Amino acid sequence: MSPVGVLESLKVPDELLARVPAEDRGSGRDDVRLLVSRGTAVSHHAFQELPRQLRAGDVLVVNTSPTLPAAMDGRLGAERLVVHFSTRGDLPPGRGQEGERWVVELRAPDGAGSTRQRPGGPAGARIRLPGGGQLVLEEPREHGGAAGGRLWWATASVDVAGLMRRYGRPIRYRYTERDQPLSAYQTVFALPTLDGSGSAEMPSAARPFTEPLVAELVRRGVQFAPLTLHTGVASAEAHEPPYPERFEVSEATAWLVNAARAGGGRVIAVGTTAVRALESASGPDGVVRAANDWTGLVVTPGRGVRAVDGLLTGLHEPEASHLLMLAAIAGEEALACGYTQALEHGYLWHEFGDVHLILPDDLMTDRIA
Repeated sequence: MSPVGVLESLKVPDELLARVPAEDRGSGRDDVRLLVSRGTAVSHHAFQELPRQLRAGDVLVVNTSPTLPAAMDGRLGAERLVVHFSTRGDLPPGRGQEGERWVVELRAPDGAGSTRQRPGGPAGARIRLPGGGQLVLEEPREHGGAAGGRLWWATASVDVAGLMRRYGRPIRYRYTERDQPLSAYQTVFALPTLDGSGSAEMPSAARPFTEPLVAELVRRGVQFAPLTLHTGVASAEAHEPPYPERFEVSEATAWLVNAARAGGGRVIAVGTTAVRALESASGPDGVVRAANDWTGLVVTPGRGVRAVDGLLTGLHEPEASHLLMLAAIAGEEALACGYTQALEHGYLWHEFGDVHLILPDDLMTDRIA
């Protein structure tokens, strides 16, 4: 059942699943369509028209987390499997500094180059990794969770970042046509990190941006505010809410967002990850403060948003938990209108697909500059 009741009846046909990157379908990664919602009013554009949908003083909040080659082949006895390295954690007290502790997802090869769900565990299982490394499963991520749960804590005997560089590849799901190079999963905003950390899955809302488009937005007076949230492995099948993820909002970004709001500018998050990080750094008063922490925040219509006025995001499955966040920003009626239009006009879903810009209804919620 969909988390947003009004969308329960919507079904996304297979032909609307984006199977290859935009540059394989058209002229470049910005060659995607842009659905724009202002309240219940919907309009249709090319993504290159984004600068005309924004105005001087607006701030685009972007996630700079790089995408990791987080999928790796492994063996559990005679069984072939694929390990998805999701989120790095701290070793328990008294463990010492040997090895690295990760949340991982185990998946089974599907015979067509992709993977399918596989129960996790069992505890104590030793998975052989390429290059002689070993991964030992410890316990389900959720304390007291089901023994066969999707995500497990595990300890790796090797430097996982180095292993990814040598043997890893981007996580791929069955709706895509074939493997793609890691570059296809990086956004123009991605920055390398000193410790090799990053996102298990691409912060994909920013994928259509190109350097020329960014320059045009800046020329028109739109500002960019960077932050970081390292995404874990989402559930392609179960659509459960996101679990705690590491984020950082700098003093400079907090100042820029607060100044924009005070001056009547709109704060528009690029992707649900940017919303989650920025809202985690905002207080009940809506003021954003510098933060470097873990967040378990799930944005819902009941909680609402405090710092974000709009959102640029991909199109999500009707069952996806992300739609709770979209409903918090747009409202359920507006969201239903947008998604109905997206289906009627043949928009493409998922990380290589089209994008949706949710803006305030000018007649109702825009602040006066």
